[in-house]
Amino acid sequence: MVVTVIADIVGSRTLPDRGVAQRHIDEALAQVAADVPGAPQSLRPIVGDELEGLYPRLEDALAATMLLRLALPVEIDCRFGIGVGEVAAVASTVGELSDGPGWWVARTAIQHVAALQRRAVPAARTWVAVDQAVEDVSAGVANAAALVRDQLIGQMSARTRRLAYGRCIGRTQRELAESEQITQSAVSQALAAGGAPALVESFRQLRA
Repeated sequence: MVVTVIADIVGSRTLPDRGVAQRHIDEALAQVAADVPGAPQSLRPIVGDELEGLYPRLEDALAATMLLRLALPVEIDCRFGIGVGEVAAVASTVGELSDGPGWWVARTAIQHVAALQRRAVPAARTWVAVDQAVEDVSAGVANAAALVRDQLIGQMSARTRRLAYGRCIGRTQRELAESEQITQSAVSQALAAGGAPALVESFRQLRA
């Protein structure tokens, strides 16, 4: 069993420069792949505005998707369907393609979060679905946490996202202050005001 992540770019058709946006996405993907190692296939572009990745645990998929949102510029956002279940590789002239119940529940999940975003929860960007054959994995607990984290990230400024990312991967407030050319006190205040400490602790729990 693996965990499939299918992602798409929110509002990709309205981006002023799709090529520039893709370069930002590619840079963020490379950064996240380095900071969440061990994936059979880290998130990568596949076609159009879609991305796909495979992770060994649900915790890894949740950690990677959180970091990706923090790493992207605020004007570029992604939503994620995360599927837990068996996945098979299908041979193709363009390389291996994913299929199987784990992939299909991920597809269902991204459709669900897109609908949720349009209706009741505009800040929603992540949804988890579990194949019925999988035991001992609670999608409900994961989705409850994901909705709250998406709300927090959606309200953060670009600087606060950078600071939160840095804290997640273990950079000190002093190091972050130097890189942002602000005081350590300003770093602490920005993190606290944006709710970043909760995200940082969440990330640590996911990576434990």
